[in-house]
Amino acid sequence: MLNADKNGNFSVLSNIIASQIKVHQKYGGVFPAMAKREHQLNLVPAFEKALEESRLLKNFNSKILNSKIKILDKILEREPDLRKKLIPFFKKYARPDVDLISVTNGPGLEPCLWVGVNFAKAISYFWEIPVVPVNHIESHILINYLNVKEIKFPAIALVVSGGHTQIILMKNPPAGGGSYKILGETRDDAAGECFDKAAKILGLDYPGGPIIARLAEKGEAGRITLPRPMIGTNDYDFSFSGLKTAILYHHQKQPKEIKKDKKYIADMCAEIQQAIVDVLIKKTIKAAKDYKAKTIILGGGVSANHELKTQLFIKIKEEMPNTDFLFPEIDHSTDNGLMTAITGYYYRNKKIATSDVAKLTADANLRISK
Repeated sequence: MLNADKNGNFSVLSNIIASQIKVHQKYGGVFPAMAKREHQLNLVPAFEKALEESRLLKNFNSKILNSKIKILDKILEREPDLRKKLIPFFKKYARPDVDLISVTNGPGLEPCLWVGVNFAKAISYFWEIPVVPVNHIESHILINYLNVKEIKFPAIALVVSGGHTQIILMKNPPAGGGSYKILGETRDDAAGECFDKAAKILGLDYPGGPIIARLAEKGEAGRITLPRPMIGTNDYDFSFSGLKTAILYHHQKQPKEIKKDKKYIADMCAEIQQAIVDVLIKKTIKAAKDYKAKTIILGGGVSANHELKTQLFIKIKEEMPNTDFLFPEIDHSTDNGLMTAITGYYYRNKKIATSDVAKLTADANLRISK
C-alpha cells in the first residue's frame, strides 16, 4: 500500500510479501500450477493484512446482492480458491479509502498473472476503484524512485531476475510518458535461472542465488575456471546456458568425495558467481558508455547480490565517475507489491475505469519497449 502526495513524494503504508519459496523448494524451481494455487490462497490474506497495517480496513458485515455475486463469479471463474476467500472478504469489509489499484499484467507466468489480474478486476468492480495495468520489468526499474526524487537521463537499466536478464535504455522519466528500448537480453537462461540450475547441480537448495552467494564468501574465484559466455561480443546480449553446461561437466568429472567437499563447493560457488557478475558488469558498462548514460539502474531479484552491487559500483566509479548508480533495498529487489504501486502511480492517467475493467488481460510476453 502506497501513499503519494501531489508532488510525487511517496510514503509506504504497507508492503506485505507472501513468499512461496518453501512450496517450490522440493521442485527445485517454480512449479506453475502450484504457484497459481498459492496465489489464489494468499492474495486475500495478504491484502487484508496490508489494509490493516495501513489503517484502511473498515468493518461492514452486509449481504451482497445476487446480481453482484453473479458478476464476481464470472470474473473469478478461473480462480475457484480465490473466490472462496474473496466473497466472504467483501461481505465483511467496506470499501477502503483507496484511489487506484495497480496490477502486474505481464510479463511472467500466465496462470499466475491471471490470478492477479482477476483479483484486481474483482476489487475494481465491487468497490468501484479504477485499475491500472503495469509492466513487471518496468516496476523493477521504477522502484528506485522510492528513495530518489529525480533520475538523470538517459539511463541504462540492468534488470536481472530468475526469468529475465535485460539491458534497457531509458530516455525519459515515467512522468513524461517513459521511453524504453531493450538493447540486449539473454538468448537462453536468465542469470537468476543459471544460479538456480547451478545450485541444483551442486546439490544445493532453491533458490540458488542467495545460497551460492553465501557459500561463495568461503571460497575463492579462480581456483576453478569457468567460461564467461559472450563477454567479448560486440553487443549487449547474454547467454548463460553454456555456463550451466560447463558447471555440469566440471562437477560430473569430480570424484564422489570431491563433490561433497565443502571447499570444492565453496570455490565452485565463488567462480559461478564471479562468472555471472563479470558478464553482467561488462555488458552494462559497455551500454552505458555507448549511450552516454547519466545513470545506471540495477533492478530485479539478482540485484540483491552483494558482489554484483559492489563490483558494479566500483567499476562505475573507475570508468564513469560522473554517472549515478541506483539500486533498490534488498526487501525491494525481489517481486513485491510496492514496485507495482509506484509504477501504477506514474501511469495513473492510463487507468481503466470500473465500467471497462473487463478489457484488462494478462500478457505473459509483454515487452517494455515503447
